[in-house]
Amino acid sequence: MSPEDIALQMTPGIGVKSAVHLLECFGSAARIFAATEEELTGRAALRPEAARQIVRRKGFPAAERELEHCRRNGLTAVASTDPQYPALLRETPDYPHVLYIKGDAEALTARCIAVVGTRDATPYGQHMCNRLIEGLAERVPGLCIVSGLAFGIDAAAHRAALAAGVRTVAVLANPLPGVTPAQHAGLARDILDHGGALVTELPSQTKQNGSFYLARNRIIAALGAGCVVVESPDSGGSLVTAHCADSYDRTVMAVPGRATDRSSAGTNHLIRNRKAQLVLTAGDIVRELMWDLGPDPATLRQKVPTPELTPDEAGLLGCFRTNDPVTTEHLAGASGLDPGTLATLLVGLELAGAVRQLPGNRYMKL
Repeated sequence: MSPEDIALQMTPGIGVKSAVHLLECFGSAARIFAATEEELTGRAALRPEAARQIVRRKGFPAAERELEHCRRNGLTAVASTDPQYPALLRETPDYPHVLYIKGDAEALTARCIAVVGTRDATPYGQHMCNRLIEGLAERVPGLCIVSGLAFGIDAAAHRAALAAGVRTVAVLANPLPGVTPAQHAGLARDILDHGGALVTELPSQTKQNGSFYLARNRIIAALGAGCVVVESPDSGGSLVTAHCADSYDRTVMAVPGRATDRSSAGTNHLIRNRKAQLVLTAGDIVRELMWDLGPDPATLRQKVPTPELTPDEAGLLGCFRTNDPVTTEHLAGASGLDPGTLATLLVGLELAGAVRQLPGNRYMKL
């Protein structure tokens, strides 16, 4: 970790997305600080005042203080240009350039699943959380459960992971080494003692005002290959996490509840609106993530051979140029089909096992 990486974060006028843009333009924090004001305003289209702050190295005194804070408190600072940085997080358009980690940084690059839910968890929600994570621990080598250390389902997910003997990562909305809520300091110690990690994007010099929880949720969503919402009312942070996961092309899953239960209103709406896949067991989660847990658990399930299709279905399948998910709007434009015909052919391709529908009205080729 170089001082330049933290100094970029500390420079006045440079936010998360500005840092991402600058890194795309110059490749590293060191090259950003080596650039002239003209290069910053021209090549990166940066505002003149922000460019001057970089050229004058205004963030370096704070960066040196932050590095000393990390050394004093046993924290690891990892930049997005470092090999230890989580690859899934790096794929997102608003990744934090620097992560501050206490514990084992390798836990963030394991086979991660995000598990989130309401703070007002019911016995049913806690039971389902325990059941799903226990089942995943039995099936998935190298599993790591990611959550936010909050009351309710978050804490239940961390505890279930610890009880099942798998690592867990808590993403915090406060600087380390502090823990919020303070009542979960003991749980945080257990996470560290069992090979997990505490993570934040916030340096120690951040002014706490309680406004970082929603931003924290995007990191939870990004670290997991999928996001499971166990229990949620019709509004709340866990639905924000689900929305972030969907925007990052992660698989969003939800546990259904009774129609009359307030604590399941949000999860039921996610399922009803096709924003999340319904899951009841750990096996459902593994299938939704398309993980092959055979001899080589690191590989995905092999693609099935393309089945016999009608000429129209085969023509539509040809519009899937890559294995990446595409929207129905993209398919309509690429195929020239009207909405009714397109919907009929997509159903045929689904039944043939050639494509699969994903949340957000997207499809992917299998």
